[in-house]
Amino acid sequence: MWKPDRLNNQPLYQQIADDLEKRISYGEFPPGSLLPSERKLADQLGVNRSTVILAYAELRSHGIIESRSGSGTRVSKFKWGATPKHTPNWHRYVEGGGFLPNLPFLRRIREALQLDPTLIDFASGELGPDISPVEEINHIMKENHYSDYLGYDNPQGFVPLRDALVHYLSRYRSIQTTNSSILVTSGSQQSLYLITQCLLAPGDAVAIEDPSYCYSLPMFQSAGLRLFRLPVDKKGIRPEDVRTLYKKHRIKMLFMNPNFQNPTGVLLDTDRRKELLDVASELGLPIVEDDPFSLTAYDGNPPQPLKAMDSFGSVLYIGSFSKIAASGLRVGWMVAPNSVVERLADARQQMDFGLSVVPQNVAALFLQSSYFQPHLERLRMNLIYKRDLVVETLQKELPNEISFTVPNGGLHLWCKINGEVNDNKLFEEAIRQGVVFVPGSVYGSDSGYVRFTFARAKKEEIVAGITKFAAALRAVLQS
Repeated sequence: MWKPDRLNNQPLYQQIADDLEKRISYGEFPPGSLLPSERKLADQLGVNRSTVILAYAELRSHGIIESRSGSGTRVSKFKWGATPKHTPNWHRYVEGGGFLPNLPFLRRIREALQLDPTLIDFASGELGPDISPVEEINHIMKENHYSDYLGYDNPQGFVPLRDALVHYLSRYRSIQTTNSSILVTSGSQQSLYLITQCLLAPGDAVAIEDPSYCYSLPMFQSAGLRLFRLPVDKKGIRPEDVRTLYKKHRIKMLFMNPNFQNPTGVLLDTDRRKELLDVASELGLPIVEDDPFSLTAYDGNPPQPLKAMDSFGSVLYIGSFSKIAASGLRVGWMVAPNSVVERLADARQQMDFGLSVVPQNVAALFLQSSYFQPHLERLRMNLIYKRDLVVETLQKELPNEISFTVPNGGLHLWCKINGEVNDNKLFEEAIRQGVVFVPGSVYGSDSGYVRFTFARAKKEEIVAGITKFAAALRAVLQS
């Protein structure tokens, strides 16, 4: 985001006024559109409110903007009479689209991190640069320059990557498949989007875990699906609950994350896995298995996916590089019947003509390289270290105020606050203290739950971050 240059001889307010005038002239703020409040713009730009007041005054003096009490500051519709009389009502279009925006808490997290990069980040669900294979991937890119034709590729995905995934899935996930049953995607969310848009219809009932990462994704509501929840206990969901939901609501599909579930970190019990697959085959119910965390198993023994136990063809299996290597590669995959893969590949071609072959080539080379296994081992050790730092600091700072079960894999610690607390107040106080996290209500829980993602923050930030959260929680509990 642009910010004024304090070393420039031009006054800060004039730089701000000039930038806003340029953005208005480019159509970023069309005639009649609402500008940020003086306080919000000051926070975004890191200046005093009085500086923004002067910038707005400068623009008003030229007739570029106009302010009315109670209505905020807007771009003038009538400057020099050159503006069309009927400017599109962009606000109505933005509010009226069928694809819903992210939840308010998630938008607030993104905004807070953009405004203040120094915030300690326990919210972002990705690996930090300190535990990502940055050097390894850079070495692969230097040693293997991609020189083939950079045209549109197979919409199902880069064939060398699909071939590499066949071997990876067999070796690391005990899944036997062929490259014709693999669809390469930009990640788990694109896989879920394609499934909800192409295999389901508005009004269909689907089941998700409670709490669930799926609950935080408005794409389900955007697709017109009806969501029904399956409570997660210490052993995961109960298969009999699936049968009950099916009888009551005729659910069409089950979405779940059985290995180190997001956000709870729970591992679905072995006996329940077998029973669940029996129930699914009995009902003809598809299971969408999202499996991003299995290879992070801290004991080095990743749990089997449901797909590896699936002898009835009930499971659509989703995986991704984002949680085990590099989210920036934007490479994920789906294992499904060939007819499903072809249907989704056709839809994806309509969206983007397929992914770039360059990151797909890098991902294929990394999977097949001597770097991959050592990276996984280092990743596990680093995640254990970070997890233990979070746990030890919480036990020291909040021994009676918060409770949790220590996870054996994944990137998250799911916590319950022992006392009544308002999610919004705690969240905003934590930002004031200098730390950001995800409130449990984002995943469908009641107020009083917190998800800490410990993979993104640097090791040296973790103790300070939890200490800041503890200060925020004490302040809210005592208010």
